[in-house]
Amino acid sequence: MPELFDPIDLGAIHAANRVLMAPLTRGRADRDAVPTPIMAQYYTQRASAGLIISEATGISREGLGWPFAPGLWSDEQAAAWKPITDSVHAAGGKIVAQLWHMGRQVHSSVTGSQPVSSSATKSDGTVHTYDGKQAFETARPLDVSEFPRLLDDYERATRNAIAAGFDGVQIHAANGYLIDEFLRDNANFRDDRYGGSPENRVRLLREVTERVASIAGADRTAVRLSPNGNSQGVDDSNPASVFGPAAKALSEVGIAFLELRELGPDGTYGATDAPKQSPLIRQMFDGPLVLNSDFTSRAQAQAVLDSGAADAIAFGRTFLANPDLPVRLRHDAPLNPIDPKTLYSQGPEGYIDYPALVTEAA
Repeated sequence: MPELFDPIDLGAIHAANRVLMAPLTRGRADRDAVPTPIMAQYYTQRASAGLIISEATGISREGLGWPFAPGLWSDEQAAAWKPITDSVHAAGGKIVAQLWHMGRQVHSSVTGSQPVSSSATKSDGTVHTYDGKQAFETARPLDVSEFPRLLDDYERATRNAIAAGFDGVQIHAANGYLIDEFLRDNANFRDDRYGGSPENRVRLLREVTERVASIAGADRTAVRLSPNGNSQGVDDSNPASVFGPAAKALSEVGIAFLELRELGPDGTYGATDAPKQSPLIRQMFDGPLVLNSDFTSRAQAQAVLDSGAADAIAFGRTFLANPDLPVRLRHDAPLNPIDPKTLYSQGPEGYIDYPALVTEAA
């Protein structure tokens, strides 16, 4: 079985090790969703990851409601990403852009329009806005006539990502956002070709993936799914029935890799007792499978590789406070604690000032 620090080919992307950096929203862009120079330092500090998956990045203003999150729908945004990818590459790293449409998880005060989703539903609780937390709004269902426009948005963002120097893209189809709202039956009540049967609910995922792959190349296109348990109010009564066909469809497209955000009973970002779907998905998907499930140690990650359950491991919040995480894992070194107060603030504190292991040892 492979070691955590063995190289791996993720489609056309050669990763030096199997420690991937999961997508992590940080809120350091400007109000126009343009990346800022400080982001180059942040990502370059983490270039020892086998592959960096960028923070979730909006494909359109309609789909980006997180304050100070970046986008990839404009030339200005793409140009601002270029120094970031150049810096990561100069440091020997690889980076893909995660393409994001938040669906109903936005607020009109940020996007300027009513949220859209598979059906007219609303999330419980409150959403982050520039004016503080506000109650979620009821989404309007996307009309079939709008799907060509949506696919065009994904295509434009993909073209911009490639122009910006990213090594590929990952489609965010997880965590209760737009594509996930089509996949799972407690959010999708449509009676057209995008709703009802699992095959119909998988249709949008497949169409988006095929469109993105036609631009980036299937071997530079990845997907993220969250197949078990409730995620931001989105869930399914029979996850195997939909995520099995989803995995098969993605395998047929020939994507570079599939990442699963799987919840456990003690997760940091949601918890569930719902069975993990990775064993089924492993059977249905022929490409490299990446698991993301609150991994924090080398032993924990290596045990999963040894079992054959995955080909690589994506580390999430552990990467926030430990820019040199692969080095620390290799040496079983102590980890820096995370400062939760600075996760989504706009300055350098808690962003680029976490010490590296060599600094601590000096």
